Amino acid sequence: MPEYLSPGVYVEEVSAGPVPIEGVSTSTAGFVGLTERGPTATRLVTSWLEYYRWFGGHIDPADSFLPRAVQGFFDNGGQRLFISRITRTDAAAANLDLATADPAQLLQLVAIGPGDWGNRLFARVTGASKTTLGGFQFRVTLLYYEIAPPVPFVDPLDPANIANRDRREPDVIEEFDGLGLNPVGPGYAITSVNAVSRLVRVDWTAANTPQSRPADVGFTPFLNGGDGVNAMTAAEYIGDPAQPVDVRSGLAALEAIDEISILAVPDEIHPALNAANQTQVTNELVNQCERLRDRFAVLAVASGQGDVQQIQPPRDSSYGAIYYPWIRVFDPVTSDTILVPPQGHVVGIYARTDVERGVHKAPANSEVRGIITRDLNGNRGPLEFNVTKGQHDILNPRGVNVVRDFRPARRGIRVWGARTMSSDTQWRYVNVRRLFIFVEESIDQGTQWVVFEGNYEATWARVVRSISNFLTSVWRDGALAGTTPEEAFFVKCDRTTMTQDDIDNGRLICLIGIAPVKPAEFVIFRISQLTIEAQA
Repeated sequence: MPEYLSPGVYVEEVSAGPVPIEGVSTSTAGFVGLTERGPTATRLVTSWLEYYRWFGGHIDPADSFLPRAVQGFFDNGGQRLFISRITRTDAAAANLDLATADPAQLLQLVAIGPGDWGNRLFARVTGASKTTLGGFQFRVTLLYYEIAPPVPFVDPLDPANIANRDRREPDVIEEFDGLGLNPVGPGYAITSVNAVSRLVRVDWTAANTPQSRPADVGFTPFLNGGDGVNAMTAAEYIGDPAQPVDVRSGLAALEAIDEISILAVPDEIHPALNAANQTQVTNELVNQCERLRDRFAVLAVASGQGDVQQIQPPRDSSYGAIYYPWIRVFDPVTSDTILVPPQGHVVGIYARTDVERGVHKAPANSEVRGIITRDLNGNRGPLEFNVTKGQHDILNPRGVNVVRDFRPARRGIRVWGARTMSSDTQWRYVNVRRLFIFVEESIDQGTQWVVFEGNYEATWARVVRSISNFLTSVWRDGALAGTTPEEAFFVKCDRTTMTQDDIDNGRLICLIGIAPVKPAEFVIFRISQLTIEAQA
């Protein structure tokens, strides 16, 4: 209650009416896997070009399918993707120490993430282009090569070498000019480089403020980086949830990101993982979705499964869907084609459907983009296996979604299934489960204001109005069945939904029911022949 201690006119703002609920995003995805380079801290990328800048390009598919899944995601309409880069347990980050006048004070450059890619980093130190602080400013230039340059190394930035036939252009160049030594001064080296570099992190080897800048040095290679030789196991993909959030990796790192609504591990069935490790990764992938109830898992059937009689979903769950078979894409590394799991492309279709139509639309009957669309020599078609209607009749009731070849009908390669892995008919369809995730998460985030409000009729009425207004907009978007809002949903929050004991124990209980739109999975036209006599 406001205090009025002296006479006068007081103007107050009073909150009235329902608090609006904004729908959460449903098209943000999260992937786990190995990359060419880049940070192990989870990072959001919004295009294939941005992914390339941070994590590099394609790598040997014998190591990981992640880069191809990322490209497939963006080719098919994906817009936002969190990448959790993992490495082998014995991988090491390359480094380079730059000397100053003080032997104890070195400028230490460390590759932003582990891997032998760091051994193809080169650094040069020169004086700053403009020195205004008594000559203490300097410039650091970084070069990165995807393929190691010829030995001896030739400075590609030296005009004198412009005609050298052995000169190879670096794939990435970063330059930091006007770097300083004072932590509170302009251009401090640590903050200036670490804030923007996609290649390195820098620090001083001694805690005290340096008194002299690094000595000039020509391009010098980083050392001691390595990919490691230890075999990948489920532990690397799953990560350790007991670690602090800022140092987690794998699925454990993605668990802490609330924006993610679609989850995939393109390597969950990678041939390099044995069956036990594959099962562990798949289970944790689905477990996370069931535990958080705000995301949906996209899985794939393992390669080489030509006998459809043997194909089954890995478990019963409404928080995941599985797709078959693998798809063929162009491999820029070998200039040939390669079969890859379909998760990345399918997740992109999920995101595209959400943006164009809404989460209530089943992500099916959509053409798969970014794949080979014609048959090649050696009987290599766009799909690992062409599934016939008869085979599909076996897979669809089991909850296995099929990528079908409709080229003879001039309709391309399409995702032809929208079922979850659940045996519960209420949660049979992908769009139904994801619609409920969307509604539940939106209401959860949009009603946080209710906590510690008075648990009585006025609060209950505001809650009902807020949720009803939100569900009305969902119904108008075509996500709920019914010709009127009353047919599409109901919201109750009163003394019929909670007892006095609930109120005394601080529980506000609201009952919500919605009627989701189910996809027309079987379209049947019944046609009969009418004679003139029958019409008469």
